[in-house]
Amino acid sequence: MNKIKSLALCTLCIAALAACNKAEAPAEVAEDVSSAQQEAAGETGEARQDAAEANLDAQQNVGGELQDSAKTAAAGAYDVAVTRAEGEHKVAIEKCEAMSGDAQKLCKDQADAALASAKSAAEAQRDAVK
Repeated sequence: MNKIKSLALCTLCIAALAACNKAEAPAEVAEDVSSAQQEAAGETGEARQDAAEANLDAQQNVGGELQDSAKTAAAGAYDVAVTRAEGEHKVAIEKCEAMSGDAQKLCKDQADAALASAKSAAEAQRDAVK
């Protein structure tokens, strides 16, 4: 009895293996190919979308870094401009000390106005970057 079951099982396995290599009908093949093409196209589209989003994120990060860098540079340029203007103001005030009366007052007023103007210009340049 075991021999009969074993022989039947072997026959069934051979028949199953033989069916694996059986050609599919052309309509079925065409449908499978079409389905595979659509799936591949969908996956490719998703991959393209993911890549585009990653590139956009990277560009935004770079843009943010560039903007931060520009702000830092503008703040540095502002500090230099104000420091230079304050130094020029001190020199001008010292030169005004050689004068007396209204001439000295006018000289100091002009120095103060030049300092205020330089600071205003530096602020305008710094704020233009924001």
